[in-house]
Amino acid sequence: MSGRLLRLVCTVAVTASVVLAPGRAAAEPAPGERPLPELLTDLSELYRGAERATETYNATAERLTRQRAESRRLDERLAKARRSLDDGRGAAGRLARQQYQGVSGISPYVRLLLARDPQRMLDEGHVVGRLARERAEAVTRLSGGERRADALAHAARRALDRQRSLTEQRKKDRDTVRSRLGEVERMLASLSPARLAELTRLEQERTAAAQEELLASGAVRDDERPPSPAAGRALRYALEQIGKPYAWGAAGPASYDCSGLTSKAWRAGGRPIPRTSQEQWDRLPHVPLDELRPGDLVLYHPDATHVALYTGHGMVVQAPRPGAAVTMTPLATAPVLGAVRPGAAL
Repeated sequence: MSGRLLRLVCTVAVTASVVLAPGRAAAEPAPGERPLPELLTDLSELYRGAERATETYNATAERLTRQRAESRRLDERLAKARRSLDDGRGAAGRLARQQYQGVSGISPYVRLLLARDPQRMLDEGHVVGRLARERAEAVTRLSGGERRADALAHAARRALDRQRSLTEQRKKDRDTVRSRLGEVERMLASLSPARLAELTRLEQERTAAAQEELLASGAVRDDERPPSPAAGRALRYALEQIGKPYAWGAAGPASYDCSGLTSKAWRAGGRPIPRTSQEQWDRLPHVPLDELRPGDLVLYHPDATHVALYTGHGMVVQAPRPGAAVTMTPLATAPVLGAVRPGAAL
């Protein structure tokens, strides 16, 4: 996030607390100005676009990390297979030389007839047969080693191609995030501090109304069970991060994005979970909202592009968006998609 964007968003908070008194009606828009509700909707969509791009970037970065590990693993296996193949070729060469040095123009049958001690010749024949079998087995091993080395070399090349493709995709995703944040910055820069403060207050009013409606519906109980030990550790970690800034693609310890906070919190709780909000929603066990417990994760928006950690009594701790810091907010800070419980997966 640029320093200008951070200053613009900080101006919103300062102006909202100093310029506007609680309960004051929003000022009528000046001629040519758009109504506040439209501005808030547009700004919210811009933030969502930035967050969606951020989670896409995070997912690509995670796939790239796994692909790099796979490439290293294949390279190590290929190097080992090639060393084994070199050893096998050396052994095969020695056997070939031994066989060549032991060639005779007389057939084994004639040698047996002319031998002074036929029984000894028969015993030696068993030895010769065993050596022949060993040579055949060596050739078979060599052939198998070559096939394995070829297969590993092919797999390593494909893994490298996938790694290069993911590296390029991550660059594109990074540029998309920066573009979305630039749109947010341009919109904020176009508004006066007073209009920004009015937008902030309107957003707070909408959140308060949505929270009241959610709690009144009974969808969230006020008598949650205590968190599990792992959830308690995750929750303590998240609460200790309050005040640290939001930064896209960050997973601590100095800054976080939304899923960076939740994934790092649960890792601190001893239960690693997927990095992105969409993976957390797709891969972790779902729980009804009326069964929420502290430590559960709450997912937002139909595409699960935002996530927070439930603290109990209708509140969550989250890294909300660019320009903000990790903080506690009402559960209904955005449209709730559902909840998951990481501890139940393990």
